[in-house]
Amino acid sequence: MSEGCGRSTDKEFARFLEISIGSTNETEYLLLLSCDLGFTSKDKIADLNATLNLIRQKLIQLRKKLLNNN
Repeated sequence: MSEGCGRSTDKEFARFLEISIGSTNETEYLLLLSCDLGFTSKDKIADLNATLNLIRQKLIQLRKKLLNNN
């Protein structure tokens, strides 16, 4: 997302936020996969998932705000 901060328009920055939101989705999948493969348990990733969901919500809110200002 640091690449997006240097963009000249809100629309360009919003595009990088979309990419970041996609990355949170990928991370969530990889955490679930690590459980399925037996590398960790759902209990151990519960806090990570909660933090990940909070980050995703904040990214979505920021993206909406940027796009609504245009």
